[in-house]
Amino acid sequence: MATESLTGKTAFVTGGAKRIGRAIAIVLARSGADVAISWHSSQQAAARTAAEIASLGRRAAAMQCDVRSEQSVRAAVAAVVADFGRLDILVNNAAVFASAALESLSLDQWDEVFDTNARGPFLVAREALPHLRAASGRIINIGSLGATHAWAGHAHYCASKAALHMLTHAMAKAFAPEISVNCVAPGWIEMSDSPVSGDEAAPPPQASIAGRAGSESVRFAAKTPMGRNGSAEEVAQAVLFFATGPHFITGQTLDVDGGLGLT
Repeated sequence: MATESLTGKTAFVTGGAKRIGRAIAIVLARSGADVAISWHSSQQAAARTAAEIASLGRRAAAMQCDVRSEQSVRAAVAAVVADFGRLDILVNNAAVFASAALESLSLDQWDEVFDTNARGPFLVAREALPHLRAASGRIINIGSLGATHAWAGHAHYCASKAALHMLTHAMAKAFAPEISVNCVAPGWIEMSDSPVSGDEAAPPPQASIAGRAGSESVRFAAKTPMGRNGSAEEVAQAVLFFATGPHFITGQTLDVDGGLGLT
């Protein structure tokens, strides 16, 4: 399958300071893109990631952005376009993972997760829309296996990611034919500190699937048909596929879970 180079293109990765977001930013830079990342609270990590992007010979920028805030999102997207002159690829990675018993889930807990995981991608995509249309660009949303598998202790997280998967479909129809919109849905992803899915904003432990590191990690690896958990690099490579593959592919969700969703 033919892929295209990202040389001369600009990508914006929300929540790109650490973990999966960082891996995505680095893979896109290695493929030729100039990359801007947003961070919520991890300024030092964002600076390190931007420096690594620059070391690859690509232009880099790191900016603080609260994806829940319309004003903050508007300022961040404007800064990306002002710095780089264009926007070709948007990766909506910023997310929070949270646990709570459904019967005692508060409205504040519900809103906090939905504001980041569902409203955030909507706000960033809406603000980036004219620039992406001008570039015949692409949007890649980072979903979760939790969008299609109910976890009783994480109802608000699962519901928010299900909303993002549906938003991907709606965006794909609404933004065509200029923009392709797809989703990458990680399963259990191992990181150096904890299994995670999403950006640096959520407090550890953070996971694409509920659980703790250690015994839970081993348990999910044993359940996975491929016999192990995934890596941030593998999620990033799936994002790269949507960023460089045929523009005709749109409205799709690619699970990166080693077959765990089949069990």
